[in-house]
Amino acid sequence: MELAAAIAFYLQQLQSEKQLSRHTLDAYRRDLAKLQQLAESEGVARIDELREMPLRGWLAQLHRGGLGAKSLQRWLSAVRGLCNCGLQERWLKANPAEGLRTPKGEKRLPKLLDVDAAADFVSCPEDGGGDDTLALRDRAILELFYSSGLRLSELTSLNWRDLDLRAGDVRVTGKGGKSRQLPVGRKAIEALQAWRRTAPPGADDAVFTTLKGRRLGNRAVQARLAHWARASGAEQRVHPHMLRHSFASHMLESSGDLRAVQELLGHADISTTQIYTHLDFQHLARVYDSAHPRAKGKK
Repeated sequence: MELAAAIAFYLQQLQSEKQLSRHTLDAYRRDLAKLQQLAESEGVARIDELREMPLRGWLAQLHRGGLGAKSLQRWLSAVRGLCNCGLQERWLKANPAEGLRTPKGEKRLPKLLDVDAAADFVSCPEDGGGDDTLALRDRAILELFYSSGLRLSELTSLNWRDLDLRAGDVRVTGKGGKSRQLPVGRKAIEALQAWRRTAPPGADDAVFTTLKGRRLGNRAVQARLAHWARASGAEQRVHPHMLRHSFASHMLESSGDLRAVQELLGHADISTTQIYTHLDFQHLARVYDSAHPRAKGKK
């Protein structure tokens, strides 16, 4: 079977049997057109002439040409799908793309607030009026996020019985149903005490509720953070995970204790926590560039 004909057959099969969207089909069409172009450049005209080593070389060529990790993964997925179709139609005896792997993409570092920006942001509800009930609740939410590095779901499922404000700790249940006990900072304790004095009676002992006493959901908390980001004139969108990232980075920056930060965040694997060592290095690099007499920023 000619490669061009096999590609046309496969695309038609995707359209009729898989009922993929036009956008997805166009992506497959572009990726398989690249395959055909690369194959023709090396005299490969039939689908049964495809071999693993040339495919590996073409993958590397696309990578060198600037194609990102996600685009490479999509290209390889299209090629694998074509070859699997070739197996079903008995044009191929084996899938030459089966053992190929794409280069790993760069791990994105989480966005965060610096120490001053975090402090300004979590205290911004004070400007909304000290006697405003929503402002008191939202101040407690922001302070607790940043104080203890909670996940959004951990905060919204929190009950008053989980908090010991005298001892300054909170017990949360994280991923996999695992619970952990966390310290709560002085500012967060003060904000929680102020909210508790004015909070309406809540259903199921919920800590964070609407003014009618219903437990706040995840989307409602996200919306309140977006509100305070706008109100404070923040230059970027602030979301709950950003406060968790900021907590982790600032803790690591000050303590250098990766294991302790792992425990505080509730990460099962320390490799998940290690991304914050990159953030810490960025801070060190900035200090170096500004302080060292022969750093790259110096003249």
